Amino acid sequence: MGRKHRGGRRKAPTRPRHAARLTGTVRVTDAGAFVETAEGMIRLTQRGMREAMNGDTVTVSLHRGPGGTPRAVVEGTISRAASVIVGTYSQAGPLGVVRPLDPRQHQDFFVLPRDTSAADHGVELGDVVMARVVSYPTRYESGVATIEQRIGGADAPDAGIRCVVARYDLEDGYPVEAIAEAQGCTLDIEAALADPLRRDIRDRFLITIDPIDARDFDDAISIERDVSGGWRLGVHIADVSHYVAWESQVDFEARRRATSVYLADRVLPMLPEALSNDLCSLRPGVDRLAFTVDMDLDRRGRVRGFTAYPSVIRSRVRMDYDAADALLAQGEGNPADPSSFERAQRACSEARAEGVDLGAFLREADRLADARRHIRRARGAIDFETVEVHALLDDEGWPEHIVTRERTRATSLVEEAMLLANECVASWLADRGLDAAFRVHEPPSPDDLSAAATTLVEIGAIDRTQAAHIKAGDAAAIEDAVEAAHGTGYASLVNALLLRAMQRAVYRPHNLGHYALGAPAYCHFTSPIRRYPDLLVHRELKRALASERLGKSAARERVPWLTGTGDQGLVRILPQLCRHASSRERIADAAAHASQKVKVAQYYAERVGERFSGAVSWIDSMGAFVRLDDTGAEGLVRMADLGGDEWWDFDEDLLVLTGASSGRTIALGTRVVVEVARTNPVRGHLDFKLIHASRALH
Repeated sequence: MGRKHRGGRRKAPTRPRHAARLTGTVRVTDAGAFVETAEGMIRLTQRGMREAMNGDTVTVSLHRGPGGTPRAVVEGTISRAASVIVGTYSQAGPLGVVRPLDPRQHQDFFVLPRDTSAADHGVELGDVVMARVVSYPTRYESGVATIEQRIGGADAPDAGIRCVVARYDLEDGYPVEAIAEAQGCTLDIEAALADPLRRDIRDRFLITIDPIDARDFDDAISIERDVSGGWRLGVHIADVSHYVAWESQVDFEARRRATSVYLADRVLPMLPEALSNDLCSLRPGVDRLAFTVDMDLDRRGRVRGFTAYPSVIRSRVRMDYDAADALLAQGEGNPADPSSFERAQRACSEARAEGVDLGAFLREADRLADARRHIRRARGAIDFETVEVHALLDDEGWPEHIVTRERTRATSLVEEAMLLANECVASWLADRGLDAAFRVHEPPSPDDLSAAATTLVEIGAIDRTQAAHIKAGDAAAIEDAVEAAHGTGYASLVNALLLRAMQRAVYRPHNLGHYALGAPAYCHFTSPIRRYPDLLVHRELKRALASERLGKSAARERVPWLTGTGDQGLVRILPQLCRHASSRERIADAAAHASQKVKVAQYYAERVGERFSGAVSWIDSMGAFVRLDDTGAEGLVRMADLGGDEWWDFDEDLLVLTGASSGRTIALGTRVVVEVARTNPVRGHLDFKLIHASRALH
């Protein structure tokens, strides 16, 4: 018999005394709050976050939730992720209030009356500010912060981008000592050629192909047919390691940043501009130090052999992707943009002065790229079709147009050349058992693949036989699904769902292969201006080449830091460098995406009330995300804006919203007409209102 309670009250349920405890990281998403643990992602109870914030490392207790599923409650905070808060400033009586712009941070922070930082920085009500955390919220007290910077009014064109910079703790600028060190670097061709490993190949015809707005050029290509009908492909990469010495001021700064960050209106470079935009930039018509990989391929594009060596080069022509595409399409009945065609003709004139037919040069590179795609396809590589939304800005930073960047013949021929060079270098290092910053992509988990395949079957994108192969992790089946969906209404859904099921590629000290590329070994070698792991690979490759060709003692004299046995020896700290680079890459990608969302929201702020057609691209507990047809921009139709005064049920497995009273369904791929309801440019939010929906996937 249960114990009777006075007053007829039921005793509140108590927690088990010895509830299971785990350590994990708090992750706040649109779908709710979770804790990421060694046992997977576990949803937090409704009030289970307590004083924790997104990104914090915490201890949690586990309890039974609905249906017996585990739920977590934060019991303690081990370490805090955020030391800086970016938010809007307001007042509540004598207290200042900083309300975070990051929707994942739910707690407001107070500025105490005795704190004069708001007045000191000239902060006004409604301004966006950066505040340093003084004390974090507890179960009994709110958090306290002090203002360190006034970012500006919310209506400034760059306010949102400056918020992104502060929110992701990015660095805009370089220490004086590092700048001075970079400016002290000089180009000495004669001294460089005294190196017995370096070759002078300035007589070869090389070109660079980059986006039209590129500011640094870190890779060039050369190509020619050989007598057997195959190709000799050269990939020439800026020799950053010649200028950036190990443990120099520039090296420490580059190591800390780990990557350049490409925001919508600015670049935050990994290296000072004296290097990234000058000495290490492969400008046309000037001598530059490079690291070359020459690859001999047969007429089917298979590698017969390759050689890597430091070099001296001179790029002859600088092309942009649009101009290269215009030249490749010439005579095929596809009229090019006049400005792109004009730039292409100008480049052709420069090449003719060197005795080279630039059109023929690009066509050979295009044929080789096609051959390489077939080889990668046959070995199980997966080529996801991704669409990048990009804002074109005016001189003041306001968005004029929203465009999508997709893979073209020009981008593909460069990509295939870089992929092949990366594979060759990685295989050379892996065959010798050397430690380096390898690029590793592990196979996706069966659970993630199963969930994606089940949804694709339900929406009719694949059949059950295809789904079975995908669930088994068959890379060829995944590529088949992507290829079959190309050009259909299912294309974006198939790519999005299967891409979400993939693991994220990371850097590791040892080679473990690359699943999506189907490559036994892979590394990043081709962008040392903007990625620190590439610089590490260059250094190790130089050391190993010197060891093989000049002897170990000569190699040790050249690069003692690589073979050091102390705490600063590269091998000893390489795992830490790889983890750091992987983490910084994720931050840079998230910041770049957030900055484009800011500009997209700015663009549509002038179009509130206008209607556009599109398709549902994703669904979660907040509502339906819609991608617009004309720009590719994505916004959210919240539950309250779906139309009708009814409750919408969310099927988390099938990603379907169903009206409780009408029975109407909204699923992935549903064709819609939406109206721009509201925008928040500083936060990068774009909200739609649903006007019409119809099922039209084919």
